[in-house]
Amino acid sequence: MNFLSIVLIFLGGGAGSVLRYGIGRGAQHFVQWNFPLATFIANVVSCTVMALVLYYFKEKPAFETVFKTFVLIGFCGGLSTFSTFSYETFLLLKQGEKGMAFLNVGLSVLMCLSVFYFFMKEAR
Repeated sequence: MNFLSIVLIFLGGGAGSVLRYGIGRGAQHFVQWNFPLATFIANVVSCTVMALVLYYFKEKPAFETVFKTFVLIGFCGGLSTFSTFSYETFLLLKQGEKGMAFLNVGLSVLMCLSVFYFFMKEAR
């Protein structure tokens, strides 16, 4: 790993983390029920960004190293929230909200896999 890669990951991760924070603040105004909407949105957006980058830049290897390092490792790494997703699901289970916990897991996995399927099926 070189210095440029470290800087790109740092900057991308910071941007993704700031967006994640903004999504969390914005989602507070829309959620009236016990569902982790901010984490769901952040993970779906992160998967969408990743799928778009992988799809649109699949044939541009010279450009992809710098851009993919910034976006896929940095930005998507800072934006996606698997640990938060896991913790919020655990809390739902602990609170007896089994239906919401399973909805969170099922909907998150379904939506994120669907995003990759939608963009990557065209890449064949």
